[in-house]
Amino acid sequence: MTNTQTWGNVPAAWKRRHLLGLEELDANEIMLLLDQAERFRTVLTQGDRKIPLLAGKTCVNLFFENSTRTKTSFALAARRLGADVIDFSASTSSLSKGETIIDTVKNIEAMQVDAVIVRHSCPGSAKLLSENIRVHVLNAGDGPHEHPTQALLDIMTIRRRFGKIAGLTVALVGDIAHSRTARSNIWGLKSLGAHVILCGPSTLVSKLWENTGVEISYSLDKILDRVDVFNLLRIQFERQVVRPFPSTREYAHLYGMDVVRLAKAKPTVLIIAPGPINRGLEVTPDVADGPQSAILDQVTNGVAVRMAALWMCLNKISEPPPTTMLELPSKMT
Repeated sequence: MTNTQTWGNVPAAWKRRHLLGLEELDANEIMLLLDQAERFRTVLTQGDRKIPLLAGKTCVNLFFENSTRTKTSFALAARRLGADVIDFSASTSSLSKGETIIDTVKNIEAMQVDAVIVRHSCPGSAKLLSENIRVHVLNAGDGPHEHPTQALLDIMTIRRRFGKIAGLTVALVGDIAHSRTARSNIWGLKSLGAHVILCGPSTLVSKLWENTGVEISYSLDKILDRVDVFNLLRIQFERQVVRPFPSTREYAHLYGMDVVRLAKAKPTVLIIAPGPINRGLEVTPDVADGPQSAILDQVTNGVAVRMAALWMCLNKISEPPPTTMLELPSKMT
């Protein structure tokens, strides 16, 4: 069993009780999370699966949207830190009876939990909860807005391959319009000094993104030899009101990563993709399972990233939680 004393305290530079998004973090804060994730990853891969830094804490997986990797990863991260985990099911909750999300979460909070990990289809839902409850909130995806831990594990995977982020060219290819992963990656990568290219059909990649300092390309073939990392984003059909391209066959022809395109890229190019992937659409199986792919490494890194986020947020108490009308007076009379 790892001696918890060897981990010391959460760095003083980390001031946050919540992890809501990467747009609000500076480069130093992102690096603190990445460095801590590396330390957790080292311990996990050496076979020590329990680090009881959060023993006695309770985390709630509050997922209002389906998830495999993120939900399981957060649950594993919490348990490997010694915390108890409660999995919330929206379909069988009182939400179906008309209860609001804030009332639902306040009732869960009243059961003396310590953190909620929330995924919801509405942008800003995690921030809303952080302003209305006293416990720690970690954003596991709020609609098309942000997915901070996914971006952190993507960036961690890139840094492990290249040893740096600054100076790299990273292309986010695909459904930028509906991708919370893309937004978090843009903020994180730019903060750490990468050059970011957004690539996809014009119906999914707005020119307005140039206002944030990224490059826009509507041709994947024209950027193949310039890019160090391709992050292949899933086409999110479930969020689309109308189909943004004539056919999936056309999309795969113009923007799918296959061995022909891979051969035209840099020999050191890295292929990553936030799962799930649509094989044969965004990426062909031979590329997804090939030597330049780190898709499964991302999943491994995700547990370490979420351990870091949980440990750092749950141990940062310098910023007071929001006060409520239910707060007890300091002296009973």
